[in-house]
Amino acid sequence: MTDHPITDLFIIGGGINGCGIARDAAGRGMSVTLAEMNDLASATSSAATKLFHGGLRYLEYFEFRLVREALIEREVLLKAMPHISWPMRFVLPYHADMRFENDTPTSKLLSGIMPWMKGRRPAWLIRLGLFMYDTLGKRGILPGTRKLDLTKDEAGKPLNSKFETAFEYSDCWVEDARLVMLNARDAQDRGATILPRTKVIGTKRMADHWEITLEDRDSGEVHTRCAKMLVNAGGPWVADLLQKQLNIQSNETVRLVRGSHIVVPKLYDHDRCYFFQGTDGRIIFAIPYEEDYTLIGTTDADHTDVDTPPECTEAEQDYLVKFASEYFKAPVTRDQIVWTYSGVRPLYDDGASSATAATREYVLSLNQDAAPLLNVFGGKITTYRKLAEAAMVKISSALPNLTSNWTAGVPLPGGDFAVEDVKTLQAKLATDYPYLSPYATRRLIRAYGTEAWEVLGEASSASDLGQDFGATITARELDWAIAREWVRTGEDYLWRRTKLGLRLSEEERAAVDGYITQQAAKLAA
Repeated sequence: MTDHPITDLFIIGGGINGCGIARDAAGRGMSVTLAEMNDLASATSSAATKLFHGGLRYLEYFEFRLVREALIEREVLLKAMPHISWPMRFVLPYHADMRFENDTPTSKLLSGIMPWMKGRRPAWLIRLGLFMYDTLGKRGILPGTRKLDLTKDEAGKPLNSKFETAFEYSDCWVEDARLVMLNARDAQDRGATILPRTKVIGTKRMADHWEITLEDRDSGEVHTRCAKMLVNAGGPWVADLLQKQLNIQSNETVRLVRGSHIVVPKLYDHDRCYFFQGTDGRIIFAIPYEEDYTLIGTTDADHTDVDTPPECTEAEQDYLVKFASEYFKAPVTRDQIVWTYSGVRPLYDDGASSATAATREYVLSLNQDAAPLLNVFGGKITTYRKLAEAAMVKISSALPNLTSNWTAGVPLPGGDFAVEDVKTLQAKLATDYPYLSPYATRRLIRAYGTEAWEVLGEASSASDLGQDFGATITARELDWAIAREWVRTGEDYLWRRTKLGLRLSEEERAAVDGYITQQAAKLAA
């Protein structure tokens, strides 16, 4: 027996692809249900390097369409979410020792034409790549590339003195897990049903609809939903779901690639990022993080078991600190690491020889043998909105008469202000709530944008915000997160909705978790 009428679309997976598709579909008037077996953004979509970027290194693999689409998307996304994303400048130090990965198409071509280069990256080639990066996509907000003299520019101060020249270009930062949550929020506001902590434990495919059996992972309750079409956006589990839950045999699969990161106390004072190229041909970033830290990553390693939680191994930590130490004057050491995280990128398996070389393109596979099924393979945060639009094209071939594209230019919750008005908004919040610290003001605008006033409400003093848990966290904000952002545990709030776990002691983190667990239980009662 079904508990609900047949909806148009049922989406498995609460990462960026699933939530992006849910938002787009709901905005076109479709009835949508999304189920995520854990918290939203609990896997890949909260473990990125936190960048909206075209993918400068993908040019070496001649992935020009992917790079162009991503470059164009950067400013579309910036305008839609200026609270959780912002422009950043990237400094690419240059030295004659720069190397390609030996198996990139560019490396092979250059070796054939100029064998004496032996894998080196000549300066003219980097200039050419950055020229393409500036011109492949449209730029209205982001400034173009310029050359730096590191002996004079502030960006050279923390670097090894052998680096005298650099190139500086633009890309963007994004709070990845908040991006997912805001898409889910907007989808819900447009009529979608969002079911975190709800696992698909079985499906039955009929001629004209799917029956999906679900288990509430908190209560253990089992129920059934029906939908005209199913979307498998399971991320790392997409192939596993296809075979085990959907009972469909397919040659299409994903290559699981682990990307690990380390966080250390702030290594330099300016607000620019570094793009470091290694003698092994790989690259890593060093990025200002949460005001007082530096984020360093990422690695690329094959991950064999989807059900084994990814961890930043000791070998990966050693690799990252050694890599960064080749650039910074003061060596980065293991004992500086305050946090690590690791995610598994589900790349479409194109048979590439290495994890680094595997394509970042997304692949959408539509199966209409009976009730339609759309499988989503691969993808990246920067192109999630375009992936959703492409998915709607596939969906419309099975469920016709959909309305046209609408998401470009429509802000996410809290993002209804101009990119350049962040400081103005912070100043207004400080005026309206003068008891807030400067850090709290900055943090609340960066997290909630124009919804910060709704979070704080009519509180006329700090005491009106309730219990102070440290790091500017108050009971008022936690209540908001529980009621509006599906927060049910301390981990949801401290490591996904925010990264404030970095600023709290173990005892303080336990206090946050205890409060959230207690309040969430009251809400569920």
